[in-house]
Amino acid sequence: MKYVPLHVHSEYSLLDGLSQTKHIAKRLEEIEVDACALTDHGTVSGAIDFHKTISNGFKPILGCEFYVSNRDATIKEPDNSKLAHQVVIAKDLKGWKNLLSMVSISNKVDHFYHKPRVGVDYFMELASKAEGSLVSFSGHLGSRLANAVVDNPNWQSDGIREAERLQDAFGKGNFYIEIQLIDSLINEKAKEVAQKLREISNLTKIPCVATPDAHYCRREDAHDQRVLLCTSMRKSIGQVQSELKQGKSRSLGTFFNSNNYHIPSYEDMREFHTEEELQHTIDIANMCTQYDILGPPNPPVFDCPNGMSPNDYLRELCREGWSRKMSHVEKGSLFSEYGDRVNKEIKIFTETNLSSYFLIVRDILKYAESRGYLTGPGRGSAAGCMVSYLMDITKIDPMPHDLIFERFYNAGRNAGGRVSMPDIDIDVPKQSRNDIIDYIKQKYGEDNVAQIVTFQTLKGRAALKRVMAARGNIGFSEQNAITSHILDEAKISDELQDMKDDLGTASVITWALENKKDKLKEWCYVDDNGNLQGKFAKIFEQAIRLEDTKIIQSKHAAGVVVSPQPIYDVCPMVIDKEGKGQLAGFEGPSCEDAGLLKLDVLGIKMLDKIMEMPEIIKNTYKVQV
Repeated sequence: MKYVPLHVHSEYSLLDGLSQTKHIAKRLEEIEVDACALTDHGTVSGAIDFHKTISNGFKPILGCEFYVSNRDATIKEPDNSKLAHQVVIAKDLKGWKNLLSMVSISNKVDHFYHKPRVGVDYFMELASKAEGSLVSFSGHLGSRLANAVVDNPNWQSDGIREAERLQDAFGKGNFYIEIQLIDSLINEKAKEVAQKLREISNLTKIPCVATPDAHYCRREDAHDQRVLLCTSMRKSIGQVQSELKQGKSRSLGTFFNSNNYHIPSYEDMREFHTEEELQHTIDIANMCTQYDILGPPNPPVFDCPNGMSPNDYLRELCREGWSRKMSHVEKGSLFSEYGDRVNKEIKIFTETNLSSYFLIVRDILKYAESRGYLTGPGRGSAAGCMVSYLMDITKIDPMPHDLIFERFYNAGRNAGGRVSMPDIDIDVPKQSRNDIIDYIKQKYGEDNVAQIVTFQTLKGRAALKRVMAARGNIGFSEQNAITSHILDEAKISDELQDMKDDLGTASVITWALENKKDKLKEWCYVDDNGNLQGKFAKIFEQAIRLEDTKIIQSKHAAGVVVSPQPIYDVCPMVIDKEGKGQLAGFEGPSCEDAGLLKLDVLGIKMLDKIMEMPEIIKNTYKVQV
């Protein structure tokens, strides 16, 4: 290994970074490196995805590019809105927990101001408290160290002061001066800054490290990233380029004038960097141990009556439910069939330590019942579980309906010693959902319960529209004419699943080109060799590449996670864009991979309406219901 890319962004740097983690893995294989650092802007939400994807063949290094304000981050004033960049990576599991804490702090409601951020003094304090578990490098042209040397007659003294301050905070050997030159042939300022930073390195003996500022995998991907940037700005590429010619929006020139913000090879990097600077990338990678951020399901231990264990209480509730519901099977051949089924399920759940999960769900439903809230009868695969039925989690006996337990929970999917959680949907009245979530927080702790983040992705129709808008030369009527033939993903879900099974990937646009070919042939069609042709072929190709790219962070409609410890110990907290609090910063599957118990508490408007019906009937027909 000759070098390690230590400054890489993924699609989790929303509308800025392009690359999905699977594409990063493929690129690492192409350039023959053994490790890579993920350093998304202000977040580590992609860490689980990156860890699982990369660790099969490469060493994942987890980090974040923080936004640092000059003054206290709680000061939300325009003169405190300019933010510097600073990269921090975790050396070990202790460092990862410190990184989670820093990210969660930067995403607090009182810190967030356009971006998640930390005030510089607090940032240094947090770095010191990490006790050598973090490594930091100074950042690109927008970093505090770079800002100290740009257009500053006192650049040397100010630069030395800033570098030594950072070294003191992170500890000697844990701070490096970052040199970025991959774009220096286009960006003259990069060369000037690099020269000054190298001089500061010589004077302070703080080593330099060579990094890219990778926002996409390959040079040719730059064109796709620009579409995302145009989406965030609501401008076309032509408009941006016009502004740049007029001397406006100069910061955008970084990405619109260059294709060099890719993951470079060693050959690319050695054109601009010394062997020592490249060797330091390997040194940093070697400082980072291989640690596992995944964990087994870890629900809070349910507080059972009379000192019973969760397993014993589960059995007790099943026995009690049997006495209420199973009188029709006390005799005859059904007894053995039902008994075997119940015993099998209880055995699986006790062996996999899932008893507390069922008890927590039952307790939530009992609370809803005590408040007079109507709840659903049990939706999805949970209706196939006898234990759920006996505990009043579901209201349908699965046996007469041949509902299969293995659809709910198949112990065979517990691979590598990791227990896979079953899925129980809790349907509650929409207007009562917040009250129920408040109950869960009251019971298990405010810091131990949170709703979860989700990321909206570009679907077929939206991807085409974004590409056409970025091109800027296609009228709205023609855009609508084209996209009217691109169906919603939900309408063709089965066909897309078949496509994914056959090809390993699924594209709504590709499906439309095959199944709506007569409608789309005016703009694009597939020739006999499987290539796209037509006047808009390039547009369709680009839109297909952009399908499923993450673009917007929002709140999951149902997901709630519960933990026996503060969630920020295993999962980053991110800002709720409504400004009312924080969300668990991993998506649902990643929350479960981190060991958090994920509940689906879905507010159903129809339940509200049903609850209103007795009063409506009473008022309308003067009948007491």
